[in-house]
Amino acid sequence: MIRNKKAMLFCSQIILTGALLTGAPCLASGATGANADENTETDNNISDSVFGSSDTAPESEEPDHSGEGQIHKPESLDAPDFTADPDFVDDSTDNTYGYYTIMGETTVSLAQMTSQYEEQGVEYPSATLKEGGAETIDEFCTIILEEANAEGVRGEVVYEQAMLETGWLQYGGDSGASQFNFAGIGTTGGGVAGVSYPDVRTGIRAQVQHLKAYACEDALNQDCVDTRFDLVTRGSAPYVEWLGQQENPNGGGWAAGSDYGEKLRKLLAQLKAE
Repeated sequence: MIRNKKAMLFCSQIILTGALLTGAPCLASGATGANADENTETDNNISDSVFGSSDTAPESEEPDHSGEGQIHKPESLDAPDFTADPDFVDDSTDNTYGYYTIMGETTVSLAQMTSQYEEQGVEYPSATLKEGGAETIDEFCTIILEEANAEGVRGEVVYEQAMLETGWLQYGGDSGASQFNFAGIGTTGGGVAGVSYPDVRTGIRAQVQHLKAYACEDALNQDCVDTRFDLVTRGSAPYVEWLGQQENPNGGGWAAGSDYGEKLRKLLAQLKAE
């Protein structure tokens, strides 16, 4: 009897030593059948909570856009008050980050806008746009300035975006001049023509309002004619450089094509002879 107890004690010590050397699972490796699924689910939860899942980044970690050609979102949006400076000039690039702000005073003249258009050597579609209230490029740009100033959007941004989107009012894409849609609003490719407006002024006003939706969270000064205004994340693109989805650190933007904002910046530089 004593010999049996000694043998049992010796076996227990052997088993315990093995558990310490190889890990506890050697004592409980028999989890099979119906209990196996429950144990697996519990083990996975414990693993994720203690060590972190290998497939999911910590929720507090912000996405890293470095190396992707994207403009980083500034750490702080509290810009200093430049207006305190008696020599302050409301220039579109005079802000903390050096980006081209969408909101603000127009910094070019009507003559600069029409001159740039005439330099392209294209024919203004007067036959079509006359029906919408803008028989000449002067009338077209005048409407842009009026509508942009009414909402506090820079007129040169509206103008250059319209020129970029329509190919200097030549169109050729999914939408046509008779729609009076000068910014591709509602076009998604594949023949989708986008939104149509009753006249040039309404089309320009919708474009201005859509830009304002991206640029800030201020209320509109005029009745909303942009049927897609509420689809925009307000204030997600305060700068021209952020209008392209691929360059916007917030993940949104006006256009999906790469370097959209940079293309607008180049046109603006040409307009202002920079």
